[in-house]
Amino acid sequence: MKALITGANGQDASYLAELLLSKGYEVHGTIRRNSICESQTKRIDILRKKNQIRLYYADLVDAASIENVVQEVLPDEIYHLAAQSHVRVSFEIPKYTIDTNVGGTLAVLEAIRKHCPHARMYNAASSEMFGNSYDKDGFQRETTPMHPVSPYGCSKLGAYSLCNNYKNAYGLFVSNGILFNHESPRRGSNFVTSKIVKGAVDIKAGRQNKLHLGNLKACRDWGHAKDYVLAMWQMLQADAPDNYVVATGTTRSVRSLVELVFGMLDLNWSDHVVIDDNYLRPEELNNLKGDATKAHKELGWFPRYPFLSLINEMIHYYQMQTVL
Repeated sequence: MKALITGANGQDASYLAELLLSKGYEVHGTIRRNSICESQTKRIDILRKKNQIRLYYADLVDAASIENVVQEVLPDEIYHLAAQSHVRVSFEIPKYTIDTNVGGTLAVLEAIRKHCPHARMYNAASSEMFGNSYDKDGFQRETTPMHPVSPYGCSKLGAYSLCNNYKNAYGLFVSNGILFNHESPRRGSNFVTSKIVKGAVDIKAGRQNKLHLGNLKACRDWGHAKDYVLAMWQMLQADAPDNYVVATGTTRSVRSLVELVFGMLDLNWSDHVVIDDNYLRPEELNNLKGDATKAHKELGWFPRYPFLSLINEMIHYYQMQTVL
């Protein structure tokens, strides 16, 4: 089996590549050209140096580059993970976010339709598509109305809709994973979980004294990226394409995460955390809590990593970076 991963140097892609290799796949991936070469493939350096993954330069806003890679690889499975993935940043570069996330997904779909229509495609959708919409029981599931509150959420809803359209119009095997927040030591340091953990570790080590954050009341459903990439693979092994929520079903506030991380490091968070308006969104998403019942029943997927072990793993990672 041959797999192509777009955005192969991202958090999810690195874990997914390892999973696919363990199952005997031939793995290919796309990355964007970046002048900072040493950080471009950091998450997959071990795989790259062992020639376990073949990389191609491509950009989602350049449809021809996407088509060229798909035509060359002719994969059995395509995992479309590349995106402008930062919600707060999407307010600052909305057009680029739409062009990349919607136009890029269209480019992938068109390449599949033209060159490998029997390939199976996973599309990385997002819980941000729900916005502040939820069912009466407080959960968000596949049938919950979607009303995104950021350019990022809007772009993901556009891509999600295109995938459903191409599945219905052309008979392509395209599944959307509506993934809720998932973290790991490989998460970018500008995302709130990593920012909190790294900031607390640096404060404990005396390298900084203050941590600037935005909305501490926002609540999220956090899981481990390793669990979530398994769900991606399971979706493409199903008999038919479909859309699935992937979540833990437990929600926590940013403030509770701050209290937990600082407490684990014997720090008083209120001495160090500063609420900074620069990190507030123009329109806030207040609460995310996913119901993954459909994935449980149809895919046999369940989260395996407890939240506390995830945070411990992230703290240990940043402490080790300090030692190194």
